[in-house]
Amino acid sequence: MSLHRRDFFRKTTGLAAGAAAVSSAFAQTVRDWKSPAGYPDPDIIAIDPRFNKYKIGNTPIQRLYTGCLWAEGPAWNGSGKYLVWSDIPNNRQLRWLEEDGHVSVLRHESSHNSNGNTFDYEGRQISFEHGTRRVARYEYNGKVTVIADKFEGKRLNAPNDGAVHPDGSIWFTDPGYGSLMAYEGNVNKLELKEAVYRVDKDGKITKLTDEIYKPNGLCFSPDYKKVYIADTGSSHYPQAPKNIKMWDIADGKTLRNGRQFCSMDLPGKGAGMADGIRADTDGNIWVGAGWVGPGYDGVHIFAPDGVRIGLIRLPEICANICFGGTKRNRLFMCGSQSLYAVYTEAIGAHIC
Repeated sequence: MSLHRRDFFRKTTGLAAGAAAVSSAFAQTVRDWKSPAGYPDPDIIAIDPRFNKYKIGNTPIQRLYTGCLWAEGPAWNGSGKYLVWSDIPNNRQLRWLEEDGHVSVLRHESSHNSNGNTFDYEGRQISFEHGTRRVARYEYNGKVTVIADKFEGKRLNAPNDGAVHPDGSIWFTDPGYGSLMAYEGNVNKLELKEAVYRVDKDGKITKLTDEIYKPNGLCFSPDYKKVYIADTGSSHYPQAPKNIKMWDIADGKTLRNGRQFCSMDLPGKGAGMADGIRADTDGNIWVGAGWVGPGYDGVHIFAPDGVRIGLIRLPEICANICFGGTKRNRLFMCGSQSLYAVYTEAIGAHIC
């Protein structure tokens, strides 16, 4: 009986599940990132059998670059075939080219301290900036357009992350981290309660919700009928939950029925914080996570029902992620100081 290579790897390496897989995840060993990894990669862990269809037995987690101080905001440009990400304290944006793996400085902007990045449906880069406390768009002619910097006459705190909607609007979170320290921005008083906003194509800004302590990573469901938002409020509010919330989207513009999507508690290990998040075409939510240590830090994958089904262990806290590559099946992961990537059988749900 013939057996396809990929199915063979799945059948022979994807049997670990439940408690045994979680126990294995705790036993993370130190690896030499300059040397090839053996197959199957020991740091790609199936906790639930549902994850087996997305893991590949003969592909490694690769460290593509190191040398950042706090890597954030990866976004994939499909036409240019490059990844852009932020190195916030070094006040620069870096670019990785798919063609040859070349990394260069895309932008070095005085006082901008960009965090999250994305691209709109016209292919223009949008950055969420700490230092300037704004959402900015880079135009084809090199000019910069300010999308949002105030709400009801008050300055935004420090926009963090966001996503574009097919209707042309931009949704973003404003937890204020970039105004709480000089390291990632400028020390300023927060003029607004931490919140989530939507900017129409005509520039009108609407507050969607402030029912979350410090909204951070944001992504839509594949059909844009739900939005998921990570709460990192426990960094400053002891009572804040370590979770990801979800809302139903009504009329493409308003949020209803806010509730917990998942807890970041990993039984037997503890609870860290979710940061950047992305959805795949099957509705799974891929989560950059950390602040616990080996066996926890990396990427956590949750099924649409909120059950954790897989782990991708990294030696660093994972701040943010995105799907990219020619087939949109390559997961790019911003660790604390490094950029990592791994091929999956999951396909990113949105444009970047």
